[in-house]
Amino acid sequence: MADVRIRPVTELDIEAICRIDERITGKYRPDAWEDRVIYYIRRDPDSSQVAEIGGRVVGFMLGEVRGGEFGLEEPTGWVEFFGVLPDARDKGVGRSLIEALLARFKSQGAHVARTMVRSEDKDIDAFIRRNGFAPAPVTALEKRL
Repeated sequence: MADVRIRPVTELDIEAICRIDERITGKYRPDAWEDRVIYYIRRDPDSSQVAEIGGRVVGFMLGEVRGGEFGLEEPTGWVEFFGVLPDARDKGVGRSLIEALLARFKSQGAHVARTMVRSEDKDIDAFIRRNGFAPAPVTALEKRL
């Protein structure tokens, strides 16, 4: 396992997050990532995290603690966006990120963490399950408009 350093995300990480997303999706979306990162920094500057190997940002995980959504009153940690550079996978980066995020959620009073995974995202689903997540007592519903 590589020497992975986890730290809170800052505005200076937006470019690296865009690069990671572009490598994963093939799309360059700086405006979307700037909006997202700024949102999470304003909500809680210490929850969302980046992972560095050798001083280079190789992964990120954005999330926050919220309560009162979907009839679930308890404070809940939400893992919402994450990515790891393909060449940095299988080095403990994702596991280190999610452990840091979950520890932060717990320190903020959350007793449960949730996320949503699209059914076609098999690798993401496997990663989330390997880190202790299981189906939740809620159902995601949608209506195409």
